Amino acid sequence: MEKREFMYEGKAKKLYATDDPAKMIQYFKDDASAFNKKKLGTVTSKGIVNNAISEVLFKHLEDNGVPTHFLERLDEREMLVWKLDMLPIEVIIRNIVAGSMAKRLGLEEGQSLSTTILEFCYKCDELDDPIINDYHILALGYATAEELAEIKRLTFRINDLMTAFFDERDLILVDFKLEFGKRDGQVVLADEICPDTCRFWQKGSLEKMDKDRFRRDLGGVEDAYQEVCRRVTGG
Repeated sequence: MEKREFMYEGKAKKLYATDDPAKMIQYFKDDASAFNKKKLGTVTSKGIVNNAISEVLFKHLEDNGVPTHFLERLDEREMLVWKLDMLPIEVIIRNIVAGSMAKRLGLEEGQSLSTTILEFCYKCDELDDPIINDYHILALGYATAEELAEIKRLTFRINDLMTAFFDERDLILVDFKLEFGKRDGQVVLADEICPDTCRFWQKGSLEKMDKDRFRRDLGGVEDAYQEVCRRVTGG
C-alpha cells in the first residue's frame, strides 16, 4: 500500500491518502489535548500505545459483528483504514457518572446509574462540541432516522462487548466516545478506541487509567497508558 498526500490532521491523528482511493492511512501522534485544545501537551509513545490498543479492540468488535474502518496495523504508529463519509456526531456512553456529566448536573463522580446513558454531541471544536439530541440530528440532516437507529444499536452492542472485555482485565469502563461514518451506505465505527477516548478505572482502587491523568495533572500519564496497553494486548 503506497502512502500518498497528507489529507487531514486532528488532535491525535493524521490521515494520508493511499494509492487505493477507498483506503487511508491513519497515523497516531503523541500530542495530547484536553478541553478542546485549551490544554496541550505531549505523552511519550502515546501514539504507539493507542495504535496497538485500537487494533485489538477493533478486531474484537469486528469478530463480534460490529463493522469498523480498521483493515490492518501497518507499523507502530500507522493503521490502514477504510475511507468513510464521516457523520458530524460524537456518541458518548456513560456507565458511571464522571467528567463533564458530573460537573454539568452537579453530581458526585463515581455515582452509579440505574441505566446506561447515551449522549450525542455535534462535532465542532469551535463550539466546544455542544450536546444535541435526536431531533437536532434529524432536523439538521446530520443522519437519517435509519442511520441514527443503527448508531444506537451498534453503540449499545459496543458497550456490552467492551464492558465485558475490560472487566476481564480488571478495568471498569466508566464512559467512552465513539465516531461513525458511512461506507457504501453502511454505518461503520471509525476513529480510535483507547485511553484518549475512554475512561478506565482500576477495579477496587478506582485509580484513573486514562486521559484524566493528563486533564487533571495527576501525573503518571505514560505509565497508565502503558499499563492499559499491556492488559489489552497481553504484551
